[in-house]
Amino acid sequence: MPQLEQFTTSVDAVVSRMRALDSALPERDGIAVFNRVYLAVTEAVDRRIDTGGFPDPRAAITLDVRFAERYLAAVEAAGDERRPPACWRPLFQFRRHPGVRPLQFALAGINAHIGHDLALAVVDACRSLDCEPAELEDEFDRVGELLVSLEERIREDLMPGPDLLQIADPLTHLLGSWSLERARDATWTAARALWALRGLPDVAAEFTQRLDTAVGFAGRMLLTPLPD
Repeated sequence: MPQLEQFTTSVDAVVSRMRALDSALPERDGIAVFNRVYLAVTEAVDRRIDTGGFPDPRAAITLDVRFAERYLAAVEAAGDERRPPACWRPLFQFRRHPGVRPLQFALAGINAHIGHDLALAVVDACRSLDCEPAELEDEFDRVGELLVSLEERIREDLMPGPDLLQIADPLTHLLGSWSLERARDATWTAARALWALRGLPDVAAEFTQRLDTAVGFAGRMLLTPLPD
């Protein structure tokens, strides 16, 4: 299947770009923290595709690549001193802030990528594949399952130890205000709405801008500097 091989090469190219970022960025940099998380997700999706874990591998690859391209475009924009989407700006602004903990960086990046980029990536993939969002729902759900399981691992790996994380710790309250599962559900609704609005470009553009702004606001809250 040459066409599928071509798509797989695109996944490999995305992984290579993330690995290059991982090598180039300081370990404590907020983008580096999220990049390590996202690289793990992309590698897990790639393995699941290779082992037949997606009913339609071409659709899964297309969604995966379109999804990753939006994150990488934001990184490139910031590197070229252009403005990335509003959802990403808080992470770029606070990426070196000493009062922001690694778990906050990771979840702020997930918030931007799931809350905004994934909805647009579903629309991008539908256009590439000439299909309706409903035809990508299985792939969307399977990627979402991987993200939820990874979020649990992230919280375990990056959460302060029990001696530090008391009920009064501000991080406890901050993290309790955001849920990946709720964000994923909202994203699917947003993707369907954007697809339904594709014939009304002005309305779709306004919807996208408002989505971007709202997700950016949530990201800014997640990156609230905390005392040691």
